[in-house]
Amino acid sequence: MDKEALAMVFTEAEKPFSAVEVNIPKLKSGEAIVEITYTTICTSDLHSYYGRRCAHVPSVLGHEVIGRITALAADGVADFYGESLRIGDLVTWSVYAHDHSGAMAVKGIPQKSQPLFKYGHERIGENDILSGGFATHCHLRKGTDIFKIPAELSAKESTPLNCTHATIAGALRLAGNLKNKNVLVIGAGMLGISACAMSKSNGADQVCAMDQTAQRAENTKRFGADKTIDASLSTEEVLEITQAIGGIDVVIDTSGSAAAMEKGLNILNIGGIAVWVGAVYSERNISISAESVVRRILTIKGLHNYIPEDLAFAIKFLEAAHTQYPFESLVEADFRLEELDEAFKTAHESGKYRVGITPN
Repeated sequence: MDKEALAMVFTEAEKPFSAVEVNIPKLKSGEAIVEITYTTICTSDLHSYYGRRCAHVPSVLGHEVIGRITALAADGVADFYGESLRIGDLVTWSVYAHDHSGAMAVKGIPQKSQPLFKYGHERIGENDILSGGFATHCHLRKGTDIFKIPAELSAKESTPLNCTHATIAGALRLAGNLKNKNVLVIGAGMLGISACAMSKSNGADQVCAMDQTAQRAENTKRFGADKTIDASLSTEEVLEITQAIGGIDVVIDTSGSAAAMEKGLNILNIGGIAVWVGAVYSERNISISAESVVRRILTIKGLHNYIPEDLAFAIKFLEAAHTQYPFESLVEADFRLEELDEAFKTAHESGKYRVGITPN
């Protein structure tokens, strides 16, 4: 078979990506090939590339990705809703493939299934390279939940769906009904912006955004935040600000900062819920008063990745809200696939919310 695809292979932290020509694999039952149309560099890609987290090498990074189906298994492939997919469909997909009848899936935690195939994170083999977004094509494995992208969404709006927005949809699922509740979002990066918009769209009364960078915090007001808070303020100062609006019922932490998570717990109202999604890299242990948790009837929930239903929810949210919130503006630079080294440098040094890659 002729060489038909190009992958940019990650081999070592902070080393240039290697351009590798590969064959399009022969498909097994339940599999598909997608020609990638757009990929964005996620913060977790930066954590892997710059050695802040353990990453398999060699690998093809990139998991915020969309593309058009160019090949399907002979027995056909259905999307999440059971509808047959066709050549040319523009799709996104869950960041992992799993056994839908496995023990963890039955428990409702499919993202912790064993085995689990995670796009953009797998160590590649000689004939198993097209597993991430920084390539011209991606090989979708059996057990991947695939979703068609609504026609009215642009590439820059759609691409972060299967990571950023799906993760926040999962956080809101854990937080429960937000109607008439006040929400504090800690961290005003891409996840935090999504959390502000999704919280407001799901009935939150007051949405506050807290960040160390004033400009980032202020930008959340374009995405549903009512008030911004300086993260350098003391717990007592934050309490004074939040109690003036009735206190905080739900905290969504996207920062992963131990100090920020402690502060979030300490300002919660009685019966409050803290949902942590940002702590995906090593940090010090946090200090919790068990007595305070008991007496104030607090709930702490953690989310790593999401369930496929969260991605379905995120797509419906974005389809309804994309004209209200300027998500497209958050992808602030574009590079060709061959310029991936420069793209990562820009994403790392510039502080841009997202940098986009056009592979084809």
